[in-house]
Amino acid sequence: MQNQQQQNMQQSASMSQTLNHGGHELFDVSEVLSMSIGVIDQYTLFREHVKDQELMQILDHQLDFLKQEYNTTLEIFQTGAKPSQSIKTYDMKMDQGNSTVFGLTQMPPSKPIQSVNEISDQSISGYMLGHVKSGASLKAMTALEMTHPVLRRAVADSVPNWVEMAYELFLYQNRHHYYQVPQLSQGDMQQMINGYAKASGPSGSQMMQ
Repeated sequence: MQNQQQQNMQQSASMSQTLNHGGHELFDVSEVLSMSIGVIDQYTLFREHVKDQELMQILDHQLDFLKQEYNTTLEIFQTGAKPSQSIKTYDMKMDQGNSTVFGLTQMPPSKPIQSVNEISDQSISGYMLGHVKSGASLKAMTALEMTHPVLRRAVADSVPNWVEMAYELFLYQNRHHYYQVPQLSQGDMQQMINGYAKASGPSGSQMMQ
């Protein structure tokens, strides 16, 4: 029995890094890769309908990043080794500023389109934001289910990049009044902010010393 256990441990230790994945992890990473392909495909389709040059720059910038990140994740998934090119940090185009416009502006009511000709920069930027927000959530959940250390780190490190892309799209939409941000009254905000107090007292381990 002991010899069998030792053999199993040796087989596990000598297992190729390529196969060093748990079953749950394989399904989750496959879903992440499929999601990334879907986002890249959608961005490619959206590109033909973008009219605003600024939105086009954001789309191309994000599309290039998405392709590089997908290739790196796929390389790790298939080799189990440190990738030849690390996933870079996504740098948002800061020339658009990062200040949120608060308050509501009168806009035409939203409604489903009847034909492809009705697709606008507002709808395209909204589609992009929806895809990126969903992708960020999926990647965060997947990173919690990983067993392969290199792949886990790559997926976990990619989440802030998707958050940054979502924020970039939010700022674009917000500035054009596509994504409006209402505010509570100052009194209501102050009451919410002051509705919590700091934790006090030492932890249990400190009390026992």
